[in-house]
Order: sequence, then structure tokens, then C-alpha cells
Amino acid sequence: MRLVLATKSIKQRYEASSDLLRLLDDFRQMVNVCVAVGIEENVSSLKSLSLKSYHRLSRDILGYYRLCAISTATGILHNHRKAMKKNLGTRLPYAKRRILTTCYGFKIADGLLRLPVKPRQYVYVKLNSHTLQVLSGLNVRSVTLTPNSLSISYSKETVEIEPEGYVGVDRNLDNLTIASTDRTVRTFDLSQATRVKADYRHVKSQFQRNDARIRTRVFFKYGEKQRRRVQPLLHKGSKNIVAEAKTKQYGIVMERLTGIRRLYRRGNGQSRSYRARMNGWSYGELQRQIEYKARWDGVRTIYVSARNTTKRCSICGYNTLEGTHRRLWCPKCGTILDRDENAARNIAAGGLRFGPNGPPCEAMVEEREPKNATLILKVDGGKLSQQTNDNNYPTKI
Repeated sequence: MRLVLATKSIKQRYEASSDLLRLLDDFRQMVNVCVAVGIEENVSSLKSLSLKSYHRLSRDILGYYRLCAISTATGILHNHRKAMKKNLGTRLPYAKRRILTTCYGFKIADGLLRLPVKPRQYVYVKLNSHTLQVLSGLNVRSVTLTPNSLSISYSKETVEIEPEGYVGVDRNLDNLTIASTDRTVRTFDLSQATRVKADYRHVKSQFQRNDARIRTRVFFKYGEKQRRRVQPLLHKGSKNIVAEAKTKQYGIVMERLTGIRRLYRRGNGQSRSYRARMNGWSYGELQRQIEYKARWDGVRTIYVSARNTTKRCSICGYNTLEGTHRRLWCPKCGTILDRDENAARNIAAGGLRFGPNGPPCEAMVEEREPKNATLILKVDGGKLSQQTNDNNYPTKI
């Protein structure tokens, strides 16, 4: 049994008062001062930035707001340093919108969020019934405010379920395929999300006004509309995956997709529309949703290497040949496979082999008989054995 800390957040809209807007503006200015100090002094750690910038912040602001501003600036500097490694021409960062993030000083009571403005002076924000119902009995960790929205982060400790099997998740552009170790396969259609992104790309491509400020404002507006339409589609798929894994007491296995954006850069011999489609792929957002929902329900999440998960035959392990209509053909065992289903099965098998405390039936070792005999796959410990069914798919007995 292992306890894990699971975190979620809830968001609602509200109308900010003049005092609260002034506090948001002061917080933004403090963040920008800390970012400027971090770039000037070439520091990005929380401790170093605190020592360098705390005395430069306004004394009229409460102390825990200053600490939260330094923490926010640290995150901005970390992201800037990562972006500089990829592109030396990255512009200097700054906080443009008014914002406030705090872990201290606030209180929720009688349906109101109380925030201190000055010593013994407070502003209040009314919370709706849904927010109060969600937060009931949970530990509130932090509050983030913008001029028109409020986000509250909350957490709980959950007991991680010891998995009896695994679900492999293959993330694709137009679909989401999962395969369980009990040979169950399901596919979720995400083509509507791809169409929504294509529609908004077309709308933004028709913009003719040669003004960078207006273009940024218009693109931001359409980006928000696109996210509001795509997020529910991803939420539905990720919710169903986690619910199925929890019901079966399975763990979830996903590919470790890192550096994939480098495959679709300008100059790689790909068309502009193809690069736009592939760079609009929401694989990271889908992974984030699955991961935090699984942690909240106590479902274990494992990541495996993405190398050859599609190409390798999930039955015999031989490299397959590409066919038509997203089909693969294995020249060794002669099986015709769906490429997405094949990848999901390989991913699930990776979780069985490399997951911590995995079932002993999958801890395979290779042994050779004396005098160059044929290769034998033997179950580690001799507790369980395997047999092969009519489809040449290994089954536990």
C-alpha cells in the first residue's frame, strides 16, 4: 500500500472589485521585478532569487504576496531557460496580464473567499455552489485570480491500487486506442478535435490586418475558443480510460513522447499544412489529463519508451511491414495487425515487463540449453506458465 498526494483545481468566473484589481496589478509588477532581477543576476532557483529580489519589492505589499511573486517568477525563469536552449533568439519574458497567486493568507468561510489586502483589511469573492460542493472536506492548497476568473487548487491523499494488469494507451492524432492485458481493445474517436483545430487555422489564415498587436489579440481570442471546444473531447476520452482502469484495478501505461515537435519543423521536407496539423496534436494535454485523474483515483501510471511500439509485432516481437489502411503485416508469423491496436498492446506489455512490483508471470528471462540449443522463454520463478491460443496471442493460465 502506498499513499500518493493527488491535486486538482476548480475554476469559476467572478467580477473583481477595484481593490482586488489594484492588488492584481501590484502582484504583476512584483513578478516582473523578480523576473528582471533573475535575468540581470542570471539566477533561476527559488532560494537565489529570494535573496536577490526580496529587498527590492515594495514594502506596502504583504510579505506572503512577495514570496508568492518570487515563486511565480521562478517558474517563468525556468521556462525561459528551457526555451533559450532551443532558440537563442527567445524574447525576454514578462507577466503581461494581471494575476495573483497565493498559498497563504486566504480563508474560505460562509461561501466567501477572503483575501487580505492590507493588515486587517480584506476583500471578499463569492464562491458558487458547485465550487463549494467540490471543495467540501478537501485541503485547499492555493488560489489563483485573474480579473475575471478564479482557480482554486485542492488536494487529497489517495491509496494507490496495486495493479492486477495494465492498460496500454496509444495516443494518435485522430484517435485514442487502448489495449488491456486481458486482450480488450477500445478506440476513442478524436477526429472532431482535429477538425476544430483545422477550422480555426483556416479562420486565422484569412486575417489580413498587418498589425502585430491586433493580430495577437485576435489570435488569442480564437485560441481560447478552440480550447473551449477541444478540452471537453479530450476530457471525455481521458475520463473513460481512467474509469475503465479503476474498475478493473489495472494500471495505465503510456509512451514517453519527448522531442516529438522536432520532427515537424520547417526544413524537414514536409508541407506547411502537414506541419500545422501535427504540431496541433494535443498529446501532452491528453497525457496530463490522464495522469492527474489516475492519481486522484489511485491508479498507477507508468511510462515506457516509444521506440518501435508500432513497428514491433505484438505477437512474436518481429519487425512488421507497412500495409494499406493502417495495417501491418508480420513476415515471421504472418499476422495482419491494426497499427494502433498493435502499438497499444506493445505499450501494455512494456508496463508488465518494466512496472514496479509487476506480476511474476511477466518477469521473463532468457535461458539457453547447453550446446547451442534453441532459445527458451522461461517464467521467472517457475510459478506460472504461458500457453498460446489460436491467434498466437500469449495468455496466462
